[in-house]
Amino acid sequence: MNTLQDRFGRSIDYLRLSVTDRCDLRCSYCIPKGFKDFEEPEYWLTFEEITRVVAAFVRLGTRRVRLTGGEPLLRRNLPQLAASLAALPGLQDLSLSTNATQLARHAESLHAAGVNRVNVSLDSLRRECVNSITGHDSLPQVMAGLQAAKAAGLSPIKINMVAMKGVNEADIETMVGFCIEHGFILRLIEAMPMGDTGRNTSYLDLQPVLEQLRQRFDLLPQSLELGGGPARYWRSTDGAFTLGVITPISQHFCATCNRVRLSVDGTLYMCLGQEERFALRPLLRAGISDAGLEMAIREAIELKPERHEFREKPGKLIRIMSMTGG
Repeated sequence: MNTLQDRFGRSIDYLRLSVTDRCDLRCSYCIPKGFKDFEEPEYWLTFEEITRVVAAFVRLGTRRVRLTGGEPLLRRNLPQLAASLAALPGLQDLSLSTNATQLARHAESLHAAGVNRVNVSLDSLRRECVNSITGHDSLPQVMAGLQAAKAAGLSPIKINMVAMKGVNEADIETMVGFCIEHGFILRLIEAMPMGDTGRNTSYLDLQPVLEQLRQRFDLLPQSLELGGGPARYWRSTDGAFTLGVITPISQHFCATCNRVRLSVDGTLYMCLGQEERFALRPLLRAGISDAGLEMAIREAIELKPERHEFREKPGKLIRIMSMTGG
């Protein structure tokens, strides 16, 4: 089997695929208020172009693809793309990250198309807090989306909660109870300093939070294979609760990074915290062959840096998360 390996010996088997840079929310740690500088659709990769790129990655050993955005469910006919990707020989896991505002309408068709599981961004169960963070009174739609995803058989469902000091840190235990009740996995995420929005977010070190939860819920570390991403997992001794912790700042995971990101405009980003990138769209539209595309991807992977510099150089990046791909 072909494998993609970078110059530091890491196997790259996970592609995060942005299908749109648009979002219907304006989360305080992601998109600046008033931001309108989104790509126009003519610059977006078509479904056919996306499928060609993903097929090349799969031939090179990629086994996991996550559909992201922006908000991926704003891309029209997304289940059609999902079905094309799910049919690729060798692809083992197709998942979706979403804010769930549109999920109630799409959960069944996504599952039928071959999406295995979903990660839902939800930072609080308090309606006023969600409104403050996202800029919209979106909690009712999110809760409806979660119910629809559960009913459709999408599993596991993970709740991604960006923990922010003085904003929602007091909501963490309530979120734990909610996830225990519904059988969801909770993932706590440290805010990353991407662009002014990320740098202005009230950073919360998750190490002491993890220690408190470990004692409160009798959590033990787990070596779980729950998607191939950067989370470290813990599980309660009674098996009722699984916690994931993503700590790009307090305890980075660069040595085991196995992923790259493809933005909606066809740019490969090698690292969230560095500027290395490789433009595939011009090659695709110039008629590159499948073999040439595979060579271009290998060339791109050689650019992947050893690690990010969020702590050392927090002002380095000016792009925002929705443009890179979640």
